[in-house]
Amino acid sequence: MFVLLIILIMVLFGFGFFDPIWWVAAAVLVLCATRYGRDRGGGGGRSGRSDLGDYRDYQERRDRQDRWDRRYSRRDRARWRREDRRDREHRR
Repeated sequence: MFVLLIILIMVLFGFGFFDPIWWVAAAVLVLCATRYGRDRGGGGGRSGRSDLGDYRDYQERRDRQDRWDRRYSRRDRARWRREDRRDREHRR
């Protein structure tokens, strides 16, 4: 389907040398393809990833950043290390 769209855009661009309105049609087609393409919005065209997986990635990244900030901040360093140690023991 994507290959057919590319071919259609190229044909419309080629016709644009005869009549510039075809260039406008090709530009509109490119705009629609990029704005309303497969990866935009919901529907059957989405990849297999879910929003829940994206949120888990965000949550893990946030937790790692929090641990980094706690570990390397000067304030309450000993308490954060104890909590990190408890977290590691709890995960096992």
